[in-house]
Amino acid sequence: MQQYREVLQKYLPEPAVEEVYKSIVQNKIHLRITKNRRTKLGDYRPAFNGQPHRISINHNLNTYAFLITLIHEIAHLVVFENFKQKARPHGKEWKYYFRELMEPYWGLKIFPHEIEIALKNYLKNPSASSNANLTLARALKKYDAEDDKGFFIEELPENSQFTIHNGKTFKRLEQRRKRIKCLCLDNKKLYLFDPLTKVFPLTSIDIK
Repeated sequence: MQQYREVLQKYLPEPAVEEVYKSIVQNKIHLRITKNRRTKLGDYRPAFNGQPHRISINHNLNTYAFLITLIHEIAHLVVFENFKQKARPHGKEWKYYFRELMEPYWGLKIFPHEIEIALKNYLKNPSASSNANLTLARALKKYDAEDDKGFFIEELPENSQFTIHNGKTFKRLEQRRKRIKCLCLDNKKLYLFDPLTKVFPLTSIDIK
């Protein structure tokens, strides 16, 4: 398990490494760092057939997002150990253990002030993904690597053009409640995007 300490130093804020390392050893976790997955930041698979608990985390998360995602998944492990399939995936049990597992990290002064405030508010009623909380997602984005940043659609002015991960080109239109309407310039169809969808502007623009 010693190799995990060296791996963790590459992906976590330094003050968090020992606490996370202890959790991995204590819970006999097989941790896997994966390529970027658009549909999830991490996942948990319970132990079975002699296999250990398995957690995977996307490699391209910044150190703060990596830590939050890892604790999110360890909370799933603790819920499984205590309740098996009797608890809902992101129900009250998971919310409780997520908050409890984050407690040791507050005293380590790991997070920048903006992230700490947003994270504490998020943990009052955490959801399935930290990206679903706009305030926390915005705070975390500031610490993404430069080559991974892009922009959130909500940051683009109306009528600006952008591409997404699959190369399709769009024009940003108006905000519709919690979604932003966009026109695909390739097929002329309208789509609704989450405001925090990562996109890449086609021209230099003044970001909001």
